[in-house]
Amino acid sequence: MTLTDLTLPQMLRERARTDGERVAIRQKDFGIWKPVTWARYHERACRFGLGLRALGLPAGGHVGVIAENRIEWVVAQMGAGLVGAVTVGVYPTSPTSEVAYVVGHADIEIMVCEDQEQTDKLLAALPQLPRIRKIVVMETKGLRSYAPEVRQCIATFDEVEQLGAASGAQGLIDEALARQTLDDVGLMIYTSGSTGKPKGAMISYRNIRGVVPGIVDRLQLGRGTTHLSYLPLCHVAEQMLTSFVPVYLGSQVNFGESIRTVQEDLREVAPSMFLGVPRIWEKLHAAISIKVQETGGLRRALFQRAFQACLPLAEKPRSQWSVGERLAFAASYWTVFRALQNFIGLRNARVALTGAAPIPPDVVRFFRVLGVPLIEVYGLTESTGMVTGHRLDDVAVGTVGVPTVGVAHRIGESGELQLRGDMVFLGYYKNPEATAQTLQDGWLHTGDVVREERGQLKIVDRLKDIMITAGGKNLTPSEIENTMKGSPYIKECIIVAEGRRFVGALVQIDYETVGQWAEARRIAFTHFRSLAEHPEVRGLIDAEIAQGNARLAQVSQIRRFHLLTKELDHDDGEVTATMKVRRSSIYKTYAAEIEALYA
Repeated sequence: MTLTDLTLPQMLRERARTDGERVAIRQKDFGIWKPVTWARYHERACRFGLGLRALGLPAGGHVGVIAENRIEWVVAQMGAGLVGAVTVGVYPTSPTSEVAYVVGHADIEIMVCEDQEQTDKLLAALPQLPRIRKIVVMETKGLRSYAPEVRQCIATFDEVEQLGAASGAQGLIDEALARQTLDDVGLMIYTSGSTGKPKGAMISYRNIRGVVPGIVDRLQLGRGTTHLSYLPLCHVAEQMLTSFVPVYLGSQVNFGESIRTVQEDLREVAPSMFLGVPRIWEKLHAAISIKVQETGGLRRALFQRAFQACLPLAEKPRSQWSVGERLAFAASYWTVFRALQNFIGLRNARVALTGAAPIPPDVVRFFRVLGVPLIEVYGLTESTGMVTGHRLDDVAVGTVGVPTVGVAHRIGESGELQLRGDMVFLGYYKNPEATAQTLQDGWLHTGDVVREERGQLKIVDRLKDIMITAGGKNLTPSEIENTMKGSPYIKECIIVAEGRRFVGALVQIDYETVGQWAEARRIAFTHFRSLAEHPEVRGLIDAEIAQGNARLAQVSQIRRFHLLTKELDHDDGEVTATMKVRRSSIYKTYAAEIEALYA
C-alpha cells in the first residue's frame, strides 16, 4: 500500500509517524498563537475517538459538529474517523429548526457543540431527536446553569478526551483503521438548501483522495503552504483546504480567535494561500474603494494613476511582462499596492481563490491589478470540492478555468456541465430519487450551464434559474446580478424576469458603504430602512444601475427596481447559511413589491 492509497485517518497516523514534530496547526487563544504538532494532533484525535466509543458510539455511527472553526472541530472529525465513524457538520449560524432537521435526518448519535448557545439549540429540539446519546460541549461557560437532569446528558470536550486516554484501548483504533477502506463514507456534507430542504451528500475517503491531487497541482501547493481557516467547516470548500489537503500534503493550518477577527488574523498570519467566497472579496473591494474616496486628492490621484497603469496586466502572465510593464508595476507596488496588500493581509499570498458562488469580474480584475494572485475556481459539494480553476499563469477573468487532474468533463444537453472521476460523491443520504437524478451512468449532472470562452469554462447560470421573458428572450439572471453587485454600494440584486415584459430587480444596499457615503454628504439616517428610503440614496443606486446597464445587452437591462428596506436574513428563510439567495422564498415574501414594478 502506497501513501496515496491511505484514507484520511490512516494518513493522519502516517503523518504523525513521519512528521511528528512539525507544526500541523496553530490556534490563536487570547492573542497568542499556540502551535500543535502532527504527533499531538493525532494523539488528541485518538483520545477523542476512543472517548466517543466509550460514550457508546458504534462503528459507522454518526457524529455531528456545530461550531466555528477551531482545533476541536478537526480533532472531533479525525477522532470520529479513527474509530470508523462518520462526521456531519452543522452551520453554527443555523436557527434551531434547521439544526433539528439536519441532526434528525443525518441520524446523529453524539453531537459536539461549541458553547452554551449551540447547546441550547440542540436542547430545544431534543424531544424530536431520540437517537441523540450525548452532547459534548467545547466551552464549559454557562453549563452550571442547567438542571441536573439536563447536565447528565452533557459531557465536556476535555472529559471525552480524558475518557479516551483512560480507556487504554489503542488497539481498537488499529483494528478500525485496518478495516477502513477508501470506499467507506467519511463525511456527510449537507447542501445549503437554496431550493428546498438540505440534502446530505455522502463523501467517501476515495472522493477525498481523488480531489486532492487536482487541488495541489492547480494551486501549486507544497508542505510550506500556510492557510487561515475561517469559512464554515461544514462546507466542502473549507474542508478541502483545512482537512483534506493539509493531512495528505503536510501543510499548516491556522485557526484564528473568531470569524469576527479574520481581518486582524490575516495580517498576523500573512498566509501563502487564502480562500474567500465572493462576498468576502466584495467587502474588501468596497472597503478599499471607500478608503480611496475618503483620502486626500493627491493620494486618490496616485491610486487612480497606478491602477490605470497596471490594468492591462490583470490577465497577462508575469512571464510575458515587458521590461516597461515590470517597471510600471514595481513603481505602483512600492507607492500604493504594497500598503493595500498589507491592509488586507495578503502580501505573502502566492495564490488566492474565490469560489462557491458567482463573483463580479471587475472585483477579480481589481485585486489582480493590486498584485493579489486571485483566481476563480469551481466545485460542488457533490464533487468533493474544487474541480476546475485557472492556472496561475493563465487567467481569463469571468471564467472558472479548466478541469483539474483526474476530472473528466462533458457538456450535455442544454449546455449542462457533467463530471466524472474519483471525486464524484456516493449519493444523497436517504434520498435515492435525488441521487438518481444527479448521478446518471457514472456522470455527475451539476445543474450548471457552461460554455467555452477563450479556451476555458464559463459558468452561465444554474439550469433551473435561466429565465424566459414575455417576449421569449432567454436571460441568465446571475450575469445581470453580478454586473450590478460590482458596485460597492449594492450588496444584493435579485432579478425578476420570468414571463415579464422587461427586467425588474429587488436591490439591497450595502449598509456600511452607503452609510459612509451618506455621512460624507451629511445625510441624516438612523437605521437601515431610513437610509434605504432616502431620495438621495435612491438616486445613488439609480446611477449605479445605469452604469451596470451600459455594460449589458438591451434585453438584459434593469428597467425598474425596488430598494429593500431590510437586509436579507437567514432566520427569515431569505438566504441560506452560506448566504445564497433563496429566490422562491424572496419572490413570495416580496410579491406585492414585485407586482408594483410592473403595474
